[in-house]
Parts: sequence; C-alpha cells; structure tokens
Amino acid sequence: LATLFNPTVGTILSWPRHVKDYGGHNTIMDNMINLELLFWASQNGGSKHLSDIAVQHAETTMNHHFREDGSSYHVAIYDTLDGHFIKGMTHQGYSDQSMWSRGQSWAIYGYTMVYRYTKDNRFLDFAQKVTDIYLKRLQETSDDWVPLWDMDDPRGVAAPKDASAACIVASALLELCQYTDNNKSKEYYSAAENMLRDLSSERYQSRK
Repeated sequence: LATLFNPTVGTILSWPRHVKDYGGHNTIMDNMINLELLFWASQNGGSKHLSDIAVQHAETTMNHHFREDGSSYHVAIYDTLDGHFIKGMTHQGYSDQSMWSRGQSWAIYGYTMVYRYTKDNRFLDFAQKVTDIYLKRLQETSDDWVPLWDMDDPRGVAAPKDASAACIVASALLELCQYTDNNKSKEYYSAAENMLRDLSSERYQSRK
C-alpha cells in the first residue's frame, strides 16, 4: 500500500491500470479506509513514515476530493508530473456531481478513524462536516435510515438502497459520537441506532 504513495501528489494511487484512461494519478475515496492499515502498522513495528503517508493522504483528499458542501467525488484525478488537482469524477455513482452514498460513508468512517489516530481537530471537524451533509441528504431522499445507492438518483425512493453504506456510517457514528460535544454526540448516537434498527428489520434481512 505504501509503495503506491506518490509524494508529488500527496495521495496513494488507487488504480495503476487506469492512469492512462483517466489522464493522471487517480485516487478513489475507498482509500480513506485503507489508511487504518498504515496507522496500525506504524504503531506496531513499522516506521513513522507509514503514518506520515496516511496523514498526507488524508490532508490532500480533504483539500481536493470534496465539494464545498462536504459531499465527495468518487475519484480525484491529479497531474502525474506536478501533482496539481485536475478534476473530480465518479466511476460508480450516478454522475460526477452526485452524492454516491458508499463513497460518502467511506469519508465519514475514514476521517473519524484519522482523528482517532492523530487527535488533530482538523480531521474531527471535517468528519462532522461530511457526516452532517450525509444525514441532511439522507433525510431529504430516503424513506428510512438506509440511503439510496446514490442520493441524486432521479428515481428517488424507487432507486435501489445501499445497506452497506448504512452499516459503514453506523459504525463510524458510534465512534464519532464519543469525540463530539453533548448535542452532536446525542444526534450521532441516535442516528446510528436508527440505522441499525432499520438494517435489522425484515425489510433488509436476507431470505433464502
């Protein structure tokens, strides 16, 4: 994982085979989850360089991988020579400008986890920003606490749901609520409870 880090860009390369396809160094939001491996390895016999990579990746992603409201792109493309940000796009969401629920859930979990390891308030504040836009859009678009696969799918509640995204966010919120003030803590804990309750209902249980 560390060998895919590009210090000129400041992020981990996600898809080496797609560099030519996308016209640059590509980083997907999925990588925010992978940073936990680097932090853990650094604390368990690995070098500090591994945690430095994780922090720089989180910083660069925070600066370029999100729209102003805190919603994320799936993919960020950077110039391979000088590292400047070229554009944000999606590979798996509805459109380049839509909020793909799975990607946003990785951002929520990822920045909560980065704060756990760094105790840097920049990451705590950002974790709350990406969480708050998710919860706002969730309540606007879904008929329960499990999100549409993409919150901008024009089919609305007729669109498929993403139970995985709800699981990831619930896990993140049960941790994030421990780092926030009383009102936010209650809001995040209650949201996590509601997500788990809906996920445990008959509507989302597998049937043989």
